[in-house]
Amino acid sequence: MDWLGKEYPVMLVLSRQRDETIMIGDDVKITVVDIRGDKVRLGITAPRHIQVHRQEVYDAIKRERQFKSPSDSSENSSDSSPDSPKT
Repeated sequence: MDWLGKEYPVMLVLSRQRDETIMIGDDVKITVVDIRGDKVRLGITAPRHIQVHRQEVYDAIKRERQFKSPSDSSENSSDSSPDSPKT
């Protein structure tokens, strides 16, 4: 907690080599697939109900939802839930 009483999440920093895995809970598995220079390729195994996005894609989705008008969401409410992907 900071001096204003606000809690911040803690970042756990781990070192992994190619083909090593990190588990998040019992259901999410992150594996280092490849390392080339300054790029790391990760493989993520997670249940379908857990959405996995790169940060920039997640931010774009949040912005889109924030600016979506209430009439737009009510038109599609019977087709699918707000979190389900559109095809």
